[in-house]
Amino acid sequence: MALEDLKELIEIENGTVKITDIGKMRERMDSLVYEAITEGDDEKRKGLFILIKEIAKAGGAIPASIQSLYESMGKEYPGFTVPAMNIRGLTYDVCRAVIRKAQELNVGAFIFEIARSEIGYTKQRPLEYAAVACAAAFREGYAGPVFIQGDHFQLVRKYYLKDPAPEVEYVKGLIKEAIEAEFYNIDIDASTLVDLEQPTLKEQQRPNFERTAELSQLIRDEQPEGIDISIGGEIGEIGGKNSDPEEMRAYLDGFNEVFKGGKGLSKLSVQSGTSHGGVVLPDGSLAKVSIDFDTLKEMSEASRKEYGLSGAVQHGASTLPDDAFHMFPEVGTSEVHLATGFQNIIYDSPHLPADFRNKIYDYIKSEFSSEKKEGETDEQFLYKTRKKGFGGMKKDWWDLPSSVKKPIMKELEDKFGLLFKELKVIDSKKMVDGTVKPVLVNKEIPGNIL
Repeated sequence: MALEDLKELIEIENGTVKITDIGKMRERMDSLVYEAITEGDDEKRKGLFILIKEIAKAGGAIPASIQSLYESMGKEYPGFTVPAMNIRGLTYDVCRAVIRKAQELNVGAFIFEIARSEIGYTKQRPLEYAAVACAAAFREGYAGPVFIQGDHFQLVRKYYLKDPAPEVEYVKGLIKEAIEAEFYNIDIDASTLVDLEQPTLKEQQRPNFERTAELSQLIRDEQPEGIDISIGGEIGEIGGKNSDPEEMRAYLDGFNEVFKGGKGLSKLSVQSGTSHGGVVLPDGSLAKVSIDFDTLKEMSEASRKEYGLSGAVQHGASTLPDDAFHMFPEVGTSEVHLATGFQNIIYDSPHLPADFRNKIYDYIKSEFSSEKKEGETDEQFLYKTRKKGFGGMKKDWWDLPSSVKKPIMKELEDKFGLLFKELKVIDSKKMVDGTVKPVLVNKEIPGNIL
């Protein structure tokens, strides 16, 4: 579809978008996003995503930092846990499903996020992810802050030990790209660098907190005027044991000694017994997870009382049983990260045609066969690897007919509703609106895009 018709729906004056027919523009957004996703020319695709995001912002869906809400949580815990959702595939449709359920339940405290690794294998650069999330919010008539987060902006241990400089520079480049795309929430993960051979907790954590401070300084230097990006830290990667308060204090005290660049961390990710994606058994089913809620409670209370953080953050939780989620707000968890469970609903839905699923699996077996470990069953390999079936087959997923996507989105909506209820974020919009005031940052739209 040509873009000429957009001139009847929007006006661009001095680089700023004004929507002249918001109803028709909402309807037109579906095809506009698809055009951007499938555009072969890199520069034109980038221009389309900027245009999409500016239209969404003109309609009231504005990228924002959750910092001020988390500062409030650091003073008094509000009794809810913020869900941070990694959307790996069918992103526009899934984000729309999140927004629909959020509006139905008056939820304001929720985050769309994507990790460094996911940016690679789902082929969603920060600008695309932010534009699609904002477009979904606009399409559903949502007005207010849209929290978009860089999850696990991680220093990969094997690359770092080989040569720290290029690894640090890569993450710095990713941070700059994400901020330019209006990710105003970024989680730095240097916990991979913890050195357990050192004699004290502080020295073990030193590579972690020093690099986190360095990257936090970059974030503060790059953030737009009037915005304090929410920065998260992490301590729970190395060692295979659950985090404890002494480890937390060693990390946070060290960070606060080194970092002098304004507001510090707003939250802290810890290890409490989960693993990303869950542990898959030989038959393809998931092993039961034993999560240490006492650790989460202890860490949340200590980080809030002693350091003013919003609390502890839980990763790798989406594959937990439904009856476990109510525990997160009960123990004062500030944020929980959810990803694989949504992917599983899409892949395992009875509404996904078997021939399509097999087509994706054939692609995975062909492209990623080298990742299959010795002794691993096909079921284990496919479960572990099917997250990589979204990026290289993105257009195939997007081309699925609405008769397939619509019932899958209904399944996801039901899941989002359950999570919002169990995490107690229903009716959280009032608190979000009272603490978060989005700052509009205009981005220049390429002159030749229309």
